[in-house]
Amino acid sequence: MKKRAVKIIISFALFMIAIIVPFSNTYIKFLIYLISYLVVGLDILKKAIRNIFRGKVFDENFLMAVATVGAFGIGELSEAVAVMLFYQVGELFQSYAVDKSRKSISSLMNIRPDFANVERNGNIEKVNPEEVEIGEVIIVKPGEKIPLDGNVIERKIKFRY
Repeated sequence: MKKRAVKIIISFALFMIAIIVPFSNTYIKFLIYLISYLVVGLDILKKAIRNIFRGKVFDENFLMAVATVGAFGIGELSEAVAVMLFYQVGELFQSYAVDKSRKSISSLMNIRPDFANVERNGNIEKVNPEEVEIGEVIIVKPGEKIPLDGNVIERKIKFRY
């Protein structure tokens, strides 16, 4: 993700230079646009070509390649670079959101208790929550996490003075 962000920043800086600086030589301006485009879009072009040979022609990489190469072809250099930049920024945000979701799901998995206190034959046994049978009574002590879904059948509160 950091690599993608660095590429976006470098490409954006070159893009801004090409837009702002008045170059007397149009080849230099074209070269800056091309470098900016390749920094941010070369991976997309490679994926598009690779997917064409794999029979996956109409994916997002192919469509981005056609749109931006077409823009270069008709002389709209700034549009080609801008479209690829916006696409990569969108991909960066998507990657960030997916990573954040994965971390959230992973942290939710960590709150699951490792054991359940089950009342069996008048004794309380610590067992794996997966080993608790339907209909068994589980005891949840103060401060413990509730290991399974179920119905509260009795609530006992003991006070200590």
